[in-house]
Amino acid sequence: MTRSSRKTARPVAFAADGHDHMSCIAEALQRAVALCESRGTQLTELRRRVLELVWSSHEPIGAYRILEQLDRPLPGQMRGKARRAAPPTVYRALDFLIEQGLVHRIESLNAFVGCDQPQATHAGQFMICGHCGVALELNDAGIANALASCATRLGFKVERPTIEVRGICPNCVRSGATQPAHAEHRHG
Repeated sequence: MTRSSRKTARPVAFAADGHDHMSCIAEALQRAVALCESRGTQLTELRRRVLELVWSSHEPIGAYRILEQLDRPLPGQMRGKARRAAPPTVYRALDFLIEQGLVHRIESLNAFVGCDQPQATHAGQFMICGHCGVALELNDAGIANALASCATRLGFKVERPTIEVRGICPNCVRSGATQPAHAEHRHG
């Protein structure tokens, strides 16, 4: 494997402590608006809000957690005024965001994360911290090529080439974590 085949489309890393996450959300929303406009699709207010909630952390979020967040009033909104969303509505918004390449589904968690590179067609490759829950998206051509080569050699037709690797992120290693947390499953 050559060195160039291992390059990613852009450098990726786990977010450092003190990371300005609001800029991640703002950049993701700007990319989403531009991408939808260029494709002639609509990023409705609900889709935009769901995308914002997916990007609210680097930790995968489940559809029902998104639903809970949608049911909360926005800042400045009166308590009883939050718009109630139904599960099918959230799933339709997530389906749209996945189709547009704005969101990935983490299969093993049945949860969703924002896509760093929505303009590029690519398979989902993720490193997921078993201690803090953060997921890092990779886009490594070497991994994709190795998987495609293996599938071809075996005569296997790949439908969804999602790769999920679990371990402990550098931030948790620095804080002394040596094993995944055995906390209650919090992604659902």
